[in-house]
Amino acid sequence: MTRPAAFRFRSFFPAFLAILSAAALGMAGLGRPAAAQIVASAQGARPTSPFGDFSDMTVIGVPEPNVRKATAIVNGDIITDTDVDQRLNLVLAANNNQVSPQEREALRVQVLRNLIDEKLQIQEAASHDVTVPDAEVEQAYARIAKNFRQTPEQFAAFLRQAGSSPTTMKQQIKSEIAWSRLLRKRVEPFIAVGDDEVQAVIAKLEQSKGKDEYRVGEIFLSATPETMGRAMNDAARIVQAIRSGASFVAYARQFSEASTAAVGGDLGWVLADQLSPQIADIVKQIPRGNISEPIAVPGGVMIVAVIDKRQVLAANPADAVLSMKQISVRIPESMTESQARQLAARMQDATRNMGGCGRADEVARSLGAEVVTNDGIRLGDLPGPLQDIIGQLPVGGSTPAFGSQRDGLRILILCGRDDPPASAGVPSFDAIYAQMNDERVNSAARRYLRDLRRDAVIDYR
Repeated sequence: MTRPAAFRFRSFFPAFLAILSAAALGMAGLGRPAAAQIVASAQGARPTSPFGDFSDMTVIGVPEPNVRKATAIVNGDIITDTDVDQRLNLVLAANNNQVSPQEREALRVQVLRNLIDEKLQIQEAASHDVTVPDAEVEQAYARIAKNFRQTPEQFAAFLRQAGSSPTTMKQQIKSEIAWSRLLRKRVEPFIAVGDDEVQAVIAKLEQSKGKDEYRVGEIFLSATPETMGRAMNDAARIVQAIRSGASFVAYARQFSEASTAAVGGDLGWVLADQLSPQIADIVKQIPRGNISEPIAVPGGVMIVAVIDKRQVLAANPADAVLSMKQISVRIPESMTESQARQLAARMQDATRNMGGCGRADEVARSLGAEVVTNDGIRLGDLPGPLQDIIGQLPVGGSTPAFGSQRDGLRILILCGRDDPPASAGVPSFDAIYAQMNDERVNSAARRYLRDLRRDAVIDYR
């Protein structure tokens, strides 16, 4: 499969899992906007997220004694081994299938739980006359394929090659659209946000000007007192995987039981005092771009991430919009590490003295390299290490060479930079109202799904 050259900071599958919900919920008209999609792969367009690098995803899970065969009947609807295998393969592919049999069985159990939730969501939606036409699912599927610069047919072939299928993808799309519409019909009308509450938030923001504000992500694993130990172990494995380079968004999307799972665990911007005292104290201590250890909370275990940090109503340097060029050189399989280091040195010497972006094409030709231009990149949406480097670059400056055998060597050149205004205004009444409403809907949705699980008749085969 041939893919056009472009920027690459993420690997394919976790990004794919993270944007699925955004595409489906975009069709349904619910859910927060996806994180800015600012870079793509040297092998094809790959939507990205600021939660961390997506490379080398590690599968987690604790094997349960007497693991059941991954087939279940959920209120009369069947989940087959094939359903589980195809969904499992999406996650396994992110780790190049390099997981132990023990880890595979543990992950299989978690995937089955996710499929059971999807069945419950679709069943509940249907019981309240909420349906999703096949044509709408196809449109959402086509949008996802387009995100990867493929036709639906090409994307289907890609999924099959990975051991999955378009069917499992469309099932997930259907469940998310149905669930979001059910919430709109059965939950949103009963959520009340008073004008006085919104005005109180506005007043608090004005009083909080200059205070630290955090963009927080969450992964929540439910647990009873009897299962708390297992949940803590599962959470510890997730933390280890993310700290090793796996995607917070992908893990939140696949394993979190909070309602924010559909948006990759993103809680949005919050003041510390909007969080519980226990979580607030931890968030204040976490550096930007890092995650916490597992935290025992009422009802389960939580992992929190500090995606970004800023001051209320103050300019955020991460909002700077960049114009950049990338020079990339492929590394032949026969090239030794010593030769690659020599090539990196040549690239750095050439770009250091080229005088800005105007000569990028000329320098690239001398190196046998490719040039890709990308405008409108938000600094805060770049991976943490690149943010730190590029944030200090003058216009016309270039990064050190970076890359890998698989991705090739790359250098980024900063062509232009638009800094944010010196200060930001208070968000509008409507924006604050919408955020408060979303938070209450998400909380109610979490309770709704919990009740569906409790009342379900599930027969494991």
